[in-house]
Amino acid sequence: MTLIQRSNGLRENIPFLKWAGGKRWLSNRILELMPSNFGTYFEPFLGGGAVYFSLNPSKAVLSDLNPNLIGTYAALRDSWEKVEKILRFHHKNHSKEHYYRLRKQSLRTAHTKAAQFIYLNRTCWNGLYRVNLSGNFNVPIGTKKNVILETDNFLATSKRLRSAELHCRDFEITIDLATAGDVVFADPPYTVHHNNNGFVKYNENIFSWDDQIRLRDALVRARERGAKIIMTNANHTSVRELYKNDFEMGPISRMSVIAGSALARKKFEELLIVS
Repeated sequence: MTLIQRSNGLRENIPFLKWAGGKRWLSNRILELMPSNFGTYFEPFLGGGAVYFSLNPSKAVLSDLNPNLIGTYAALRDSWEKVEKILRFHHKNHSKEHYYRLRKQSLRTAHTKAAQFIYLNRTCWNGLYRVNLSGNFNVPIGTKKNVILETDNFLATSKRLRSAELHCRDFEITIDLATAGDVVFADPPYTVHHNNNGFVKYNENIFSWDDQIRLRDALVRARERGAKIIMTNANHTSVRELYKNDFEMGPISRMSVIAGSALARKKFEELLIVS
């Protein structure tokens, strides 16, 4: 069984990506819900990996449907020094012109693609990942100037990822591998039924309501096999109805950071779902 190593505040526990909807703010609360030991940690919507890095499990299966994201994790695992070298080049040359020139480039090697991904993530507007209908990243430049951060420790990140499996695939494949004694943490795109919210409506293009139903069914199957389930989702009537018969749930609050100005950012509730 895996004995988890609680976050100790070191730099290697800090995610290297800023991810819209990321759970860095909730990591400590989620860690409190984790069993003291378990088999394998499964995270089917990896994103910025805030919970994974805080938890520090010795065995993990991590996946996401974003190939550029998974490719970045794999490149840091396999050749972090090459990634950091290119990232320092972008740091030195960062400007509006450099940002938009790099944004439209199609690079070939894994480490140059990873450095491009991290650079764009750190300098785009609010760390948002969005692509157009052609699959091209199209988020405008933000206000951040630093590409290399004081919290960076790519060597530690590389070492951490060597104990994890990385996959670019549908969430259901990953969840269906969890068995008795394992833990599944799921943080899907927040899609609700009959919504009029602009950001949530954008998520419908990549994660439909049918996907929400399919996710519920996969988590129920994993729970029935004996896996521990921890999940975050939109605190919406349709989502609560979807999970009420199979899981415990409760609201959690946070401040929104996906807004153009500080005045537009407000507190809103999400849903924490557990088995």
